[in-house]
Amino acid sequence: DERHPLDPILKPRSVAVIGATEKVGSVGRTILHNLISNPFGGTVYPVSPTRKSVLGIRAYKSISDVPDVVDCAVIVTPAPSVPAIVRECVENGVKGAVIISAGFKETGPEGKALEDEILAIAGDKMRIIGPNCLGVMMPRGHYNATFAGATANPGNVAFISQSGAICTSVLDWSFTEKVGFSAFISIGSMLDVGWADLIHYLGDDPNTQSIVIYMESIGDARAFLSAAREVARRKPII
Repeated sequence: DERHPLDPILKPRSVAVIGATEKVGSVGRTILHNLISNPFGGTVYPVSPTRKSVLGIRAYKSISDVPDVVDCAVIVTPAPSVPAIVRECVENGVKGAVIISAGFKETGPEGKALEDEILAIAGDKMRIIGPNCLGVMMPRGHYNATFAGATANPGNVAFISQSGAICTSVLDWSFTEKVGFSAFISIGSMLDVGWADLIHYLGDDPNTQSIVIYMESIGDARAFLSAAREVARRKPII
């Protein structure tokens, strides 16, 4: 079973929500709720330093206390705390992370320094989507690790957006227009996983017939062009 480096994030067998909380309307609660109300076939572990349980599920003080190897950590804690959490994840064999938290390079040099630190810690041991993103959804696998108010319908279009607000608008629009998605990914500020990684991944995904991208910055232009050129021979990229 040779897994793709992005499988722990996009097809996880277990997910930890770090920063899970009971607070109504909070991002941590919404993500946990979305994960447990869409049966993706894996286990969900809330991680909270203060609570014994969140939404009726046993919670753990830290990722080190989770009794199982976790595929994907969804991180919803304040930016300054993220490097230490990523280090703990790497030490505990977590192979993928989605960093929802904002407060990184969009805030200036301190935020950029945090990103550099996270990247150095992750090295080649862990792939990261985000930070500053809405999360990821694979509707065909009933997997919703986002803080969106609803889960997209399953379909054959993969949607990747740099803007969380555009994600939310497209999601709302998709229900009235009855459009479904094979993947619905908010890529955030692309600290690690960029356009090329996802284009290659979705290019090989039999459920994806076309890839729609909302792009604000191109990141690694050479990698993007090479991935787009290759995959566009098989499926349209818009």
